[in-house]
Amino acid sequence: MITKASKLTQTLICFMFVLLPWPAHSDVQADYAAALNDWQQVLSTYVDAEGRIDFIALADNTAKLQSYVTLVAAYGPSSNPVDFATRESVLAYHINTYNALAMHGVISEGIPEGFDSFFKRAGFFRFRGVTIDGESSNLYDYENKVIRPLNDPRIHFALNCMVRDCPRLPQTAFTADRVNAQLDQATREFSNSSKYVQVDPEQKQVRVSAIFDFYTKDFVPSGKTRDLPDYINRYRREPLPQGYKVRYMKYDWTINQQPEAGLQVPD
Repeated sequence: MITKASKLTQTLICFMFVLLPWPAHSDVQADYAAALNDWQQVLSTYVDAEGRIDFIALADNTAKLQSYVTLVAAYGPSSNPVDFATRESVLAYHINTYNALAMHGVISEGIPEGFDSFFKRAGFFRFRGVTIDGESSNLYDYENKVIRPLNDPRIHFALNCMVRDCPRLPQTAFTADRVNAQLDQATREFSNSSKYVQVDPEQKQVRVSAIFDFYTKDFVPSGKTRDLPDYINRYRREPLPQGYKVRYMKYDWTINQQPEAGLQVPD
């Protein structure tokens, strides 16, 4: 028999349960912070100042990389929007997650030499499954259906697919409080690097990374190659000359592995 007193007790317990903080959520927040710290340690340990990755050493010690990849498989802006209330927190999450998944993918594939053919790229970016924030996806869809719709072209100088002609992979993780400054820095670095933007006065040409070809519409509303210098000049110390033709460089899909001690990686 349930008395009025016991009913009142049950009501009070339920009321208190609603008011108490949800421990599972606080736990997953702490887990994410720990996993992000693990990702930071991966970057500071296995990435050099030029952005090259020591995949060989990393393959022997993947625990911290796996920690981050495992955590973001079930946690993110869609499943926990309250934890990602700002655009900056969402940007930082997706940049870190894309880069970590690409790095993890290279290790999972046995550190291939590169993705120099259409079929190799398709296998790595479109047909290799990944799990992000509770959803099954692949790196191609993740970039084009989730990250690019955030409408910030600077992400193309932060996302890294672990090959030589990607932007330099930084040794620090992206964070919500610094992501805008980090993206500006990455865009300025890319736009001022002779590796990615070259001026040829004799030919009156500007040669630019194929990244500007892959995502032209993200940089200039017109989608016209001739308008790309207008975007690049926002970040250049020395503006590109007016009237020069824009040409795209060939993209190097070789894995961006650090050279072994005493060996030189050929250009």
